[in-house]
Amino acid sequence: MGVDQVAEQEFSQEELAAVDRIIGHYQGKPGSLIPVLEEVQEAIGYLPKSIQTRIAQAMNVPLREVHGVVSFYSFFTMAPRGRHTTRCCLGTACYVRGGKHNMDKLKEVLQIEPGGTTEDRKFSLETVRCLGACGLAPVITVDEDTYRQVKPSKLPEILEQYE
Repeated sequence: MGVDQVAEQEFSQEELAAVDRIIGHYQGKPGSLIPVLEEVQEAIGYLPKSIQTRIAQAMNVPLREVHGVVSFYSFFTMAPRGRHTTRCCLGTACYVRGGKHNMDKLKEVLQIEPGGTTEDRKFSLETVRCLGACGLAPVITVDEDTYRQVKPSKLPEILEQYE
């Protein structure tokens, strides 16, 4: 099965058209690989090999260069991401005040490990070493929302707020 066929199975025609529009907007412009990758990831959520290949071919850039950029920058992801990103702080203050218990409960409730995404692509789970809110420890975030002094028993209630 060719790369285009893989992409067609993985993404809708509308998503692929959006990818092609983004590439077309930047085609021939030097130094445009990172903006293309950023916009494509924003449009379809992640950058699997099939999409990296599509970008490389359309922009006449070696696939190894596209993959190198995607794998170098932590902003880019090659795996599907959830609609909501949940981050659990495991920095010193949060860890000492129960952050590890929160992470254990998040793994149990979401049934994924850190770095993973739920099957329904609703949540992705990440660990962070500091959210800059040590006085509010332990802290989790869901998208841009910060929850302070979180107890594991409150996590299901917090997550239920997100569609």
